[in-house]
Amino acid sequence: MTEAATPDPTTTGPAPRARRGRPPAFDREEALTAATRLFWERGYEATSVTDLTTAMGIRPGSLYAAFGDKRTLFEEVVRRYGHSPVGAFVGVALAEETGARAAFARILREAAAIYPDPSHPAGCLVITAATNVSPQDAGIQAHLRDLRNANRRVFEERLHTARQDGELPPEADPEALAGYLATVIQGMSQQARDGATAEDLTRVAELALRAWP
Repeated sequence: MTEAATPDPTTTGPAPRARRGRPPAFDREEALTAATRLFWERGYEATSVTDLTTAMGIRPGSLYAAFGDKRTLFEEVVRRYGHSPVGAFVGVALAEETGARAAFARILREAAAIYPDPSHPAGCLVITAATNVSPQDAGIQAHLRDLRNANRRVFEERLHTARQDGELPPEADPEALAGYLATVIQGMSQQARDGATAEDLTRVAELALRAWP
């Protein structure tokens, strides 16, 4: 975005044509909300810059000036999503619940309610947004995979602590249990995208909890 050009008084001849003024201001949060919904619904690969600028109500130049390129915008969307109620519920449950089983029961039950909620696209953005990406965008797929793996490591740490504290039996396998819980949660996200209801996913959550050692 540039300011209008000012003619140089030392030159002779016709004054240069002034550039257009600064593009109209837009609400950054509203634009990010629109971009989040689009990436969440379609995934990274299937969302074009034209799709984004149309949904966000801005020109391509404004997108690049305010957010960088498509990848940088997507990474900002993911960070923002991770701090939203629908993206942060796992971390909140782990922080607020003193018992490991209570924390994971809350995570599973909240996932069952959040993933099919019609107020936003189904499932989890971090789980679903980077499927079927092209080779040149493999970094996006790796970025989201790293986020998911980091969450699983947090699960493992919490479960190791639970075993040390006696909440899990000595023979419990924190790594396997963390992988199981992460797999169930990721599967619930996909099931929500396939049309599963909150009632459907709640049954899955309760069944998964029966595997708790």
